[in-house]
Amino acid sequence: MIEFTLNGKVQKVEADADMPLLWVLRDVLHMTGTKYGCGMAMCGACTVHLDGDAIRSCTTPVSAAAGKSVSTIEGLSEDTSHPVQQAWREHNVPQCGYCQSGQIMSAVALLDSNPEPDDAAIDEFMQGNLCRCGTYPRIKAAIKTAAGKMGGKA
Repeated sequence: MIEFTLNGKVQKVEADADMPLLWVLRDVLHMTGTKYGCGMAMCGACTVHLDGDAIRSCTTPVSAAAGKSVSTIEGLSEDTSHPVQQAWREHNVPQCGYCQSGQIMSAVALLDSNPEPDDAAIDEFMQGNLCRCGTYPRIKAAIKTAAGKMGGKA
């Protein structure tokens, strides 16, 4: 039995300790907002927060979450009112939308660690998140808008 906090609620799951956190979230706990993209931690679609840090859940064993806090896209806000989600809508970021939960979770982690990122900081932090539709300029603009909403000046 592995116990961790998911979006503020304690969860106890019976899963192999080596099972990727992504599959525990999606298949055991039915939290399907986190997406499977590559299975090799190279695309960022599976990004969640583990104790506040952005991680790739497709290669992180669920045992790494034991006793820790996991946040998914579903946990940002109940009504999509998080400033990053608002900025995403304002800039019409999603095209196909597949990568968006990972992009948003990475953007939140960036702004939590750097409330006033410049272009270089955004590019560096977000480089592990791929967007097949190429909406990178809108992603960057949305991050800057969200930073302003969250008190930063970006």
